[in-house]
Amino acid sequence: MKIKILVAAHKQFPMPDAEGYMPILVGAAKNYKPEIEYQRDDEGENISSKNPNYNELTAVYWAWKNLKDIDAVGLVHYRRLFFDTKPYSLDNVLSINKVRKLLVKYDVILPRKRNYYIETNYSHYIHAHHREPLDETRKIIVKNYPQYLIMFDKIMHRRKAHMFNMFIMKKDAFDSYCNFIFGVLKKLEKKIDISGYSVQEKRVYGYISELLMDVWLETNGFKYIEIPWGQIGGKNDVKKAISLVKRKIGIKTKTHF
Repeated sequence: MKIKILVAAHKQFPMPDAEGYMPILVGAAKNYKPEIEYQRDDEGENISSKNPNYNELTAVYWAWKNLKDIDAVGLVHYRRLFFDTKPYSLDNVLSINKVRKLLVKYDVILPRKRNYYIETNYSHYIHAHHREPLDETRKIIVKNYPQYLIMFDKIMHRRKAHMFNMFIMKKDAFDSYCNFIFGVLKKLEKKIDISGYSVQEKRVYGYISELLMDVWLETNGFKYIEIPWGQIGGKNDVKKAISLVKRKIGIKTKTHF
């Protein structure tokens, strides 16, 4: 089984030295530095120039359109990865051999769900971001992807979700995921005006895609397993907890640290 796990980064950073891992420079169309010898997301068919709005999805799109003769594709982040064991370090990243064994039984490998406890996925999003993009996403699903509507509404009312756009998928699942995600987001681009958004809020399509992961997964019934993930340098749990309480009382704050 041929597997590539992309490690999305926008700068030079220590990378896993393990079989199957491919560092990829996201936003390379505008952020290219010749001294960074990573795969670039602006080669071949790409949406690299949309990185300020699509975040790490420009790496996903590049893989979808340009990785050939591959059996499975994954995405992690330069600081946020899947691990075999603790302590979390670049020496303990999830091995390709273990991935191969898991993909014998499962179609998709995901990080453990994030639990918002006092908020639903919908309320968490609109307390942190502009409401319009998420509401417009539902309208797009109603009109163009009605088979996803029941699960979309269920996911929005839950308090847990698979976040971070981290995954490893068999190729057929990956193709299905990309067709849905990029199909929805392309239509969403035509429905909302983000010219007045802040730099953080202009990352809207990346944020929306996180909430669409479970909508796609559960509608299509792909078999998945959750595994541990960790963040090099810590998770900023205290900042996240404070941010969650502020959002609950109506103060918009950062959601990604």
